[in-house]
Amino acid sequence: MAPPPERGTFKFDKYQLVMVALREWASESGHPVTEHAPDPMPREWLEAVHDPDYVAQVFAAEVPRDKERRIGFPVTPRIASRVRHTNGGTWLAARLAMDHGYAANSAAGSHHALYDTGAGYCVFNDLAVASNRLIAQGHAQRILIVDCDVHQGDGTAALTAGREDVFTLSLHAEKNFPVRKARSSLDVPLPDGIDDDGYLEALEKALLPAMREFEPDFVFYQAGVDPHRDDRLGRLSLTDDGLARRDRFVVESARSRGLPVASALGGGYGSDQRVVADRHARSMIAMALANAQFEAPRFTPA
Repeated sequence: MAPPPERGTFKFDKYQLVMVALREWASESGHPVTEHAPDPMPREWLEAVHDPDYVAQVFAAEVPRDKERRIGFPVTPRIASRVRHTNGGTWLAARLAMDHGYAANSAAGSHHALYDTGAGYCVFNDLAVASNRLIAQGHAQRILIVDCDVHQGDGTAALTAGREDVFTLSLHAEKNFPVRKARSSLDVPLPDGIDDDGYLEALEKALLPAMREFEPDFVFYQAGVDPHRDDRLGRLSLTDDGLARRDRFVVESARSRGLPVASALGGGYGSDQRVVADRHARSMIAMALANAQFEAPRFTPA
């Protein structure tokens, strides 16, 4: 894991704390947690979605300062290596999900990254890159990206705009970042302070028709925990139970249709990084336990 940069406001230590929380839960509960180390995302896979000139800037750790300001931290050589591996983690999670029904990347969910720049703590858009590669290699034909981060998945929407084989669904706080929203396949802007029941009602009304009408064969899930009522950058009012209900609903809705689900960590912000990390860990645990109800997918990836 890359160390925190000298400049910027993003808290990188939560990722290590997520793994600590997962290992502690596995030890206490007796449920196994299998960890995998991803390979870095190949350069040409990134260039298939992002501007090759921007990819070159990141690889050389020579990202212009105006782009670094949009990202929120400097892109050092270690950060460049880190984002290649976190993007590779989403690809690996997708392939593991095809075997096991569900797998999680304990990082990434970089849904604000755009074609020629990063933004909002995101450098490369792992959701768009992995989706493009799954389809290009014939592992999937139609991918549904469910984004439940409190912030709209504007980068993912922009990078997949016009594609008939990728459907983007974004549930987000209407008045939160980014100020200028992109157009997802389906956007569900939510009012400030929406509670568990209101959120779950909106999710059900959007997700089930999208699955029924789009007929995906794979689901990526941006499982940000920043809709939580105590999140520093959120404007919604979900409780711990509400987040768990949300995550179980997404996984159960997909797995009941035989669809593999790969989740990415997404946003979660607060002054106590252990509290935020525990929130992320509980999210992944809820999804893994929901998946355990179902048989493994009945097909073998190409």
